[in-house]
Amino acid sequence: MIVYLNGQFLPIEDAKIPVLDRGFIYGDGVYELVPVYRRQAFRLPQHLARLQYSLDGIRLANPHTDAQWAAIIGELVARQPFDDQGVYFQITRGVAKRDHAFPSGVPATVFMMSNPLATPSAEQIANGVAVVTAEDNRWRRCDLKTISLVGNVLMRQLAADAGAIETVMFRDGQLTEASASNVLVVIDGTIVAPPKDNLILPGITYGAAYDFAREAGMPFEMRPVPRAEALAADEMWLTSSTKEVLAVTLVDGKPFGSGVPGPMFRRMHALFQAHKLPPLR
Repeated sequence: MIVYLNGQFLPIEDAKIPVLDRGFIYGDGVYELVPVYRRQAFRLPQHLARLQYSLDGIRLANPHTDAQWAAIIGELVARQPFDDQGVYFQITRGVAKRDHAFPSGVPATVFMMSNPLATPSAEQIANGVAVVTAEDNRWRRCDLKTISLVGNVLMRQLAADAGAIETVMFRDGQLTEASASNVLVVIDGTIVAPPKDNLILPGITYGAAYDFAREAGMPFEMRPVPRAEALAADEMWLTSSTKEVLAVTLVDGKPFGSGVPGPMFRRMHALFQAHKLPPLR
């Protein structure tokens, strides 16, 4: 695999980062994952805007312009043998003596790799997936896509321990998100999603679902969703760059909704598939 590290494209086994990198010592950095279909990045401007928001949130200067990011991503994608990819990249505050305060005059570390894009299986799309629920006990800046992910890791492990795909979280009785996904529900024919505040990551696929629903005339509300309302909804969906849009049919070991992916999900899934692919050349 060819990766990108600080201005160089090189085999992954040759990519080395010093142990004093603040990403390793403190988890002091941010990341993005951009899905690529037919070698074309999906919603790249939105991903780069979120990257800038996260960098601003941790007070780290962006090492590249949007045009430079696009060029690096394009080159990395071109160097891979597969068409559909998941481009992961992270920026840390660089290498410095261990001290909590920001170092001065230290260049950021920029790492990027691309793997085959793992999207939901036909079985998952047809039958839906299982989730568990938990209280959201993470920090209160979940809107920043930071590499400090131990809270999300622990939540995701709860799902893995139960043989589920995700952990759907609630904070103070309100739906927030899942460990690596946004969560949307359908109530009486309306798609309802938690507001984009500091308690959830502003998912790019969440935003795509909103845009596609508006274009198709599907009602969509962004508002607080109480736990009882979420768990009594007609449908529940997970959205993310790798899950795309995925129906939940089992919650905490019990069938959810009708027990099968609902009609609103099937419509949104079709819309997503129609919009995600660039034209064939």
